[in-house]
Amino acid sequence: MRISSRVPGDAPAARKPAPRPRPEPVPAPEIHWNYTGEGGPARWGALRPEFGLCARGQRQSPIDIRGGIAVDLEEIVFDYRPAGFAVLDNGHTVQVNVGPGNVIAVGGRRYELQQFHFHRPSEERIDGRQSEMVAHLVHRDPEGRLAVVAVLLQRGEEQPVVQSVWNNLPLEKHDEARASGAIDLAQLLPADRGYYTYMGSLTTPPCTEGVLWIVMRQPVAVSQEQIDIFARLYPMNARPVQPSSGRLIKQSR
Repeated sequence: MRISSRVPGDAPAARKPAPRPRPEPVPAPEIHWNYTGEGGPARWGALRPEFGLCARGQRQSPIDIRGGIAVDLEEIVFDYRPAGFAVLDNGHTVQVNVGPGNVIAVGGRRYELQQFHFHRPSEERIDGRQSEMVAHLVHRDPEGRLAVVAVLLQRGEEQPVVQSVWNNLPLEKHDEARASGAIDLAQLLPADRGYYTYMGSLTTPPCTEGVLWIVMRQPVAVSQEQIDIFARLYPMNARPVQPSSGRLIKQSR
């Protein structure tokens, strides 16, 4: 027989409630890089580990091009020819993917054009001055080295290559529209092929360094209407200038 130790009249001992399951932590929403707000340029380096160079790199672009050394720079050979193209609105800019066969030769290397895209206003400055827009023509050599040709765009007459791009804009962001015709990028180049050159980086994450920059000195005209069309899509998509950190800048005499 079991003898109870409970005194008559005592209330039965209260049972402890079962522990409630802890809610699963809700992951913080991923912040995508952008040109304003929480994902703006000042925070690019902290958004992802692979974006670290955006914050700690020593040869970042764009820069304010000042104090260039005037020398006899070699002529850049532009072997551009009409090619098929597709226009992509990638959420950061209008990018034009170009068919094979457009090549530049400089420094004993040949680089093939991969794509070109636009920024407003121009990312690079010349003695503190910005242009209305800039086109960046991104080239790659067989070893993966990059060379970017920057063509400054200023208000003036209508530009035929830019108009061909605008005529084929996709209707939705992140969509690509393939054009039925060809594009002749030789028409986008200035008549004067003088240029500035320095070593820098991509101007968007992951801000990869070791990029050869070739900034054409003579701007190319675009119409106010063409500027306005891009501004409706991207009012401002330019990274602020970065420290030049004593880099050598050369310019054509």
